[in-house]
Amino acid sequence: MFSTLANIVLPVFLIIAVGALYAHKFRPDIRWINKVNMDVFIPALIFSALSSSGFQLGDYLHLAVGSLVVVLGSGLILWPLVRPLKVSAKTFLPPMMFNNTGNMGIPLLVLAFGESALPAAVTIFVTVNLLHFTLGLYILDSRTKFSSLLKNPIVIASFAGLAFSYFNLSLPSFLALPTEMLGQISIPLMLFALGVRLLDVDLSDLKLGMVGAIACPASGVLLAYLVAPLLTLPDQQWGILLVFAALPPAVLNFMLAEQYQQEPKRVASIVLIGNFASLVFIPLALWLALF
Repeated sequence: MFSTLANIVLPVFLIIAVGALYAHKFRPDIRWINKVNMDVFIPALIFSALSSSGFQLGDYLHLAVGSLVVVLGSGLILWPLVRPLKVSAKTFLPPMMFNNTGNMGIPLLVLAFGESALPAAVTIFVTVNLLHFTLGLYILDSRTKFSSLLKNPIVIASFAGLAFSYFNLSLPSFLALPTEMLGQISIPLMLFALGVRLLDVDLSDLKLGMVGAIACPASGVLLAYLVAPLLTLPDQQWGILLVFAALPPAVLNFMLAEQYQQEPKRVASIVLIGNFASLVFIPLALWLALF
């Protein structure tokens, strides 16, 4: 059991550590790399997974509903902590709701459950990101316009992949193969970029970060167990939902807080400490899901 968990968890955190060490030594500007990943590699991964002949949206509909319950429910049940923590709901709740489905979630789920888990992992990633770029932005600023969402390459790739799947379309092999290869670049690159990005955040609010590090996975796992009897998920999808629910806050929360000037340093502390704490919570979630 220990070796199985180590073989899943260690590769993920080793690649993150390589990114952090490289960033510590060279301080690279990876903004263009992140942009290419978001504009090209991740959309290619999503399109390949959703448009594949084995993907049927109906097979993952309950999983998508479960991920929605985890995201929305986490915000609701953790809202009462805002007042005693003396923190703005706009600062605390988004990192509790929107966890690291991209940088950590997809690589971790594929390592844990095999390549067959990729469509399920992508389904959760698309669901959570659509919610993050709609409800999440609305929480930060109620005046946000969502028209730009339709220009987002990830959103375009998601709808295109679903359309190909629904109408049983397929790309010719000379296009399908390079699209799949481009998508495969995104998985290790997401982990490497996470390690680089973590050096940009600090520990200025240790108490808030520690509360968030426990509250985020605890609320997610609780909600996964509560909603599971209503969804009748296959065993693999239940395990995927459980591990997803235990993921730490997404680094994207810090980037958006910085963009909207919503106490980015406090959000950074929540994100950084939450990702460190995942060294404990992720193996526990994998143990519950796999054994």
